[in-house]
Amino acid sequence: MRDVRRSRLIPGVLVLAIALAGCAKPPVGAEGPSAVIETRTVAVRVRVEIAETSEVRERGLMHRTTLAEDAGMVFLWPEDTRSAFHMKDTLIPLSIAFFDAEGRILATLDMEPCRADPCPTYDPGVAYRGAIEVGRGALARWGVTVGDRIRIVR
Repeated sequence: MRDVRRSRLIPGVLVLAIALAGCAKPPVGAEGPSAVIETRTVAVRVRVEIAETSEVRERGLMHRTTLAEDAGMVFLWPEDTRSAFHMKDTLIPLSIAFFDAEGRILATLDMEPCRADPCPTYDPGVAYRGAIEVGRGALARWGVTVGDRIRIVR
């Protein structure tokens, strides 16, 4: 004779296991690109969009009304650049860290939104390979300073 209670339990357990598997946190890096900023005391992981083309770099974070506290945008160039950033049509205040090809942070700046020309430009005063923009004040809260390291995890 077959145990009816047991045969009903097994499908229920399988459904529960499948549902829980769908809720499990994906492995590090599986949720999308991130930047890990290593300060002298802590490593901070920031979810990022990566701007590698001139079109995406030019648009940046323009017209956005919000940016999560643990999110940002990384701008990458194939070789060193001395380009200045502007905040034209950027609606939220941002902080930016400029870094070299090895990921060493060279300079940080705070930037204000600008809706009408002429808008100020933000120049780090050094050649750099990449930059990361985050919500204004985040770099300071995390203790990020010149000489700290950043690495991009894709």
